Amino acid sequence: MTARPFAVLAAFTALAAAPAHAQLPSMVDGTPMPSLAPMVERTAPAVVNIATRGSVELRGSNPFMDDPFFRRFFDMPDQPQRRQTQSAGSGVIVDAKEGLVLTNAHVVDGADEIDVTLQDDRNFKAEVIGTDPASDIALLRIPAENLAELKMADSAEARVGDFVVAIGNPFGLGHTVTSGIISALGRSGINPEGYEDFIQTDASINPGNSGGALVNLRGELVGVNSAIISRGGGNIGIGFAIPANMARSVMDQLLEFGEVRRGLLGVNIYTITPDIAEAYGVKDNKGALVSQVMPDSAAEKAGVQAGDIIRKVDGKTIDDANALRNAVGLKRSGDTVVLEVLRDGRERTIRARLGEQAASEQVAAADLHPGLQGAELETLDASSPRFEGQAGVLVANVAPGSPAAQRGLRPGDIITGVNRQKVENLADLRSHAAEGQSLLLNIRRGNANLILPIR
Repeated sequence: MTARPFAVLAAFTALAAAPAHAQLPSMVDGTPMPSLAPMVERTAPAVVNIATRGSVELRGSNPFMDDPFFRRFFDMPDQPQRRQTQSAGSGVIVDAKEGLVLTNAHVVDGADEIDVTLQDDRNFKAEVIGTDPASDIALLRIPAENLAELKMADSAEARVGDFVVAIGNPFGLGHTVTSGIISALGRSGINPEGYEDFIQTDASINPGNSGGALVNLRGELVGVNSAIISRGGGNIGIGFAIPANMARSVMDQLLEFGEVRRGLLGVNIYTITPDIAEAYGVKDNKGALVSQVMPDSAAEKAGVQAGDIIRKVDGKTIDDANALRNAVGLKRSGDTVVLEVLRDGRERTIRARLGEQAASEQVAAADLHPGLQGAELETLDASSPRFEGQAGVLVANVAPGSPAAQRGLRPGDIITGVNRQKVENLADLRSHAAEGQSLLLNIRRGNANLILPIR
């Protein structure tokens, strides 16, 4: 919402304005003074303020109090207490006729109510069409007429050194404008769990501007402001925006499918280290080493082999394994990509038609075992966007006060075994859970391995 730190990162976007009384003369010695005012006057009405309300579960300062057994022992209520939350961010109207508003997924995450306020002070309740946390894009709709909209630029044409202007709602102050340049393109590593191709800018960015607009001097939307690097939560001149082309692709899929259907190559990969580079005769450390090709995958059908080093995708150099993941994950399923591959010291060109990342099969666990009621489970394997090398069944959610919560199951737990049988997917869990009335779950929780009895 207003802040989502990535280590030392705060995910917001904002701006500071010049005092209203400070006005430059229109001319100096007969020469007109340059001004961004005409462009800002055209574009600012398309940038909106977003206020959200929701609730979060409160946990005790004593970790023992989070355990259902101890809560019952000390006669504490099983129903966790919840605290109401409020937050503010920004958004951009990109379709005036349909009332479509782009913002960040983290701005509306967990929100029960979303209010959108226009520059003319009109206020509307927003409907969430869809969110994509992996790219940090959300699409809203408001039932409004006579809206202004921003035209989306071709962000592939953006260059380092281009002048840009950021517009948003910093610190809840209302519309504010700052200017700067594009400092870098193609930044990644800001949110390792997401898909990234950030535009870096030195336009001032502060809390509350998440989802605001980064526009060029033609008044076109170049990017959606998303994150900053900061030592103390304030602007230090390193801000990041999601490119307009990426936002447009996500928006189109949210409109068409209600979700994002990402491309899947179907390989396990490693970053090229100096040792790997020496062993494979690579002159630099760029590329991603294919360690495994999944059966019947796009990669297998195209002829990719284990031991190949993927150096480029569609002509763009691949620096490491994360860059390949981003390059493929930002494509739609069904897209054809051109891979430049190094095999046995010779360069090859391979065309692959991407498959689709499997939508997470998320099921209610009540039909598996009564003690799991209230938990939502999904398979965690190489086809899952949440896969990080640990196969099993992910506990995606646990309803507060449910039997699963009372027995100690938590969101984010990974079930790796049940009743001394290995679990790699929901089918395994369903099969082994049916064998007895009691379950003994092997749980991976963060860096800890736990055994959790379910009766």
